[in-house]
Amino acid sequence: MQPIAWQISLVLMALVAFGFAFVAINSGRRQEDYSPLQKSAYRLRSRLFWGLVLVFGPAMIYTLFELPYDAARANTGAGPVQVVDATGYQWRWELSQDHVAVGQPVEFRVTSADVNHGFGIYDANLHLVAQTQAMPGYTNTLRHTFSEEGTYKILCMEYCGLAHHNMLTEIRVGAQ
Repeated sequence: MQPIAWQISLVLMALVAFGFAFVAINSGRRQEDYSPLQKSAYRLRSRLFWGLVLVFGPAMIYTLFELPYDAARANTGAGPVQVVDATGYQWRWELSQDHVAVGQPVEFRVTSADVNHGFGIYDANLHLVAQTQAMPGYTNTLRHTFSEEGTYKILCMEYCGLAHHNMLTEIRVGAQ
């Protein structure tokens, strides 16, 4: 951990400990009228709420504009959508085809025949490119356009049993 991070963490823990100690010390006092304290607390809570809305509201709205797997942008007009049916079994993937064209949108229809699996597509450097869940009795649709040729690995991302670590297959992305 970075030096500044542990210092901030230490200060925050001290503030929390101080808050607990303050409440513990003052919990034994008898006070007949709590209305001034109540008004002050409600005022503080209201200011805190609106402060958080002003700080985090624009950031949350901004992040909605660039969703990582936007279905509307998957069909870029670069050609017909290629459909790949993917079914997860303990402990293998079954794909309807293992070769797709680069630059053309691919629609993965992902399901499972037994237990929940995580369907993750990784590039040659094992960086996650796209992901979805494979669930029994339900088909998730994942749309992705591969921008680079190569062999991509499909790994299970959710522990599904003893041979989970061997649950992988490959899909080749290349020219038509």
